[in-house]
Amino acid sequence: MAKDKNSNKDKLLLDSKNKKRNSKNPKQNDLEIKDPSSPLILVNKEQGLTEGFIPDDLVIPNIPFSFNENLPKKQMKKIAARAIERLFAQAKKDKIDIVGVSAYRSYQRQKDIFAYNAKKDGVTAANKYSAHAGHSEHQTGLAIDVSSPKINYKLIEEFGETKEGRWLQKNAPTYGFIIRYPKDKEEITGYQYEPWHLRYVGVEHALAIANKDSTLENYLYS
Repeated sequence: MAKDKNSNKDKLLLDSKNKKRNSKNPKQNDLEIKDPSSPLILVNKEQGLTEGFIPDDLVIPNIPFSFNENLPKKQMKKIAARAIERLFAQAKKDKIDIVGVSAYRSYQRQKDIFAYNAKKDGVTAANKYSAHAGHSEHQTGLAIDVSSPKINYKLIEEFGETKEGRWLQKNAPTYGFIIRYPKDKEEITGYQYEPWHLRYVGVEHALAIANKDSTLENYLYS
């Protein structure tokens, strides 16, 4: 995939509407939090990426997916792809049957998905589980949705109650991933519980977030 010609401009966040949160002193360097090349980039309802931003090192990780086609949603940034391969390798050793469902998501794809969800469920309902264009972590290439045959490869809350979901909750941080939208943290993350959504932040940060039963927002701005 071609590198964005406007990389200097597009490496800045598009907006930052939550003045209360951003008025606090961030735990990490503010530029790092706003740099899409950093594993600590913060993308949520308040901070988004520009339409032209595309990660310049997208690759397809060597893991099983719920579909066969080589679609863009198989891609991840190289650092996250190598990490997810290690996570899946350990899952296989532990007899945990998981698959990738959706990773990279372009700005236009986000726009199409939100429009579909808003038409189907209404804007208010869609806002609880679907990101507006530019505000999905999937655009960073650092996030991936996973599921298992046990629940017919669906992305549903029940996944968190399965053996596979519980295994991920326990083991994902060891490989640099967090459950990005934990249960009962909706007021902080802005999204409902998603036990299937993994976000790469690096081992050190993932372990720290998991050990505190925290969120990325709280970790970065506490």
